[in-house]
Amino acid sequence: MATTLAEKIIARAAGRDRVRPGEVVTAQVDLAMIHDSGGPRRVQPILETLGVGLWDARKVVLISDHFVPGDTDEGARILELTRQWAKQRRVSFYDGQGICHVVLPERGHLAPGMLVVGGDSHSPTGGAFGAYMFGVGATEMAGVLATGEIWLEVPGTILLEWRNRLSPGVTAKDMMLALCGRLGMDGGGYQAVEYAGPAIAALSMQERMTLSNMAAELGAQAGLIAPDATTAAYLETAGATPGDWQGLRTDADAALAAHHVFDAAALAPQVAAPHSPANAMPVGEAPDTAIDVAYIGACTGAKYDDLAAAAAILRGRRLAPGVALLVAPASRQDQERAAADGIMAVFEAVGGRLLPNACGICAGYGAHRLGEDVTCISSTARNFKGRMGAASAKVWLASPLSVAAAAVTGRITDPRALLAERGAA
Repeated sequence: MATTLAEKIIARAAGRDRVRPGEVVTAQVDLAMIHDSGGPRRVQPILETLGVGLWDARKVVLISDHFVPGDTDEGARILELTRQWAKQRRVSFYDGQGICHVVLPERGHLAPGMLVVGGDSHSPTGGAFGAYMFGVGATEMAGVLATGEIWLEVPGTILLEWRNRLSPGVTAKDMMLALCGRLGMDGGGYQAVEYAGPAIAALSMQERMTLSNMAAELGAQAGLIAPDATTAAYLETAGATPGDWQGLRTDADAALAAHHVFDAAALAPQVAAPHSPANAMPVGEAPDTAIDVAYIGACTGAKYDDLAAAAAILRGRRLAPGVALLVAPASRQDQERAAADGIMAVFEAVGGRLLPNACGICAGYGAHRLGEDVTCISSTARNFKGRMGAASAKVWLASPLSVAAAAVTGRITDPRALLAERGAA
């Protein structure tokens, strides 16, 4: 019988020929990812209470990204605990190399068909690679680390089909904000969201990662994209083996929980007003809003492709008077690549401030959290009240293109106008 991509992956992990939505199965975990905030300091006390160790250290990846650079007493203490745990447990450890959701695939740890759990809500990012990846809390993660197993209810699949292709100046982030506005933050119903269609196939892997990442903002458990030649090429470059990925896709006549169709060619750049991604609207319909801070950061909005997009707007221009530009590349590897390509020099030339390769103010960490009554436009995934700093701060969400456009004009601006000045839109 016809099955979905989610069902195929979960059936393999459960040792079954097939599974059906609503069934509860016990699945074998292929990989567990934890970070400094929710990792050793949370799971080790549970493991000690249970009197057990790791089921397989080779299948655990630990990444420090929340408390980096450890510039507070608490942060330094947590990072030291994390480093000692990594050494004692002999797990794969990436220390200060970037945000976990970006580091994990770029270092070759993901492949199509894997079942992966992550100790962070944006773990659905792994779905961009055809892996079924979702986030769990510390208690459940401790169970996974001890047994290598997890139980889950087989999800239904909500197919989000994007026909045609995006216009210049419109990005995956705009697609996600539009989806949040259309479907709401519970539109995913803790099911498996799957992105498909010509517009998805045309996206780079890093743009696909943005879609899968923000499945969390739709309230989905996972955000899947069927692997293709683009996926395989990325993974081979990262040192991973794509494996037999050709059959990993949703069958044409598989039963779906829902099927939504969108026209990518008709989509305009989007912004989301404070204090929810669901407050999305076309940038042309946004109220005239002056901004104080433009933030290019987070796993959602500061990968190499994001940095390159922002630099295309900023190159040869100046920041608007009174506007601060903060740039926190999502990974060290992406930053180094951007530096080699002259992209980081663009941020330096306009007076942007470079921040560590870490979660930073997206998750409310670090010394650059937003102050009282600050208005910020941000490439992050969330703009909840108080998340990025003071409760009185107002955060608008946008693509890196739109963030850069606002940094230049001092106001929320359609980036296509600035691209058009250079014949790029």
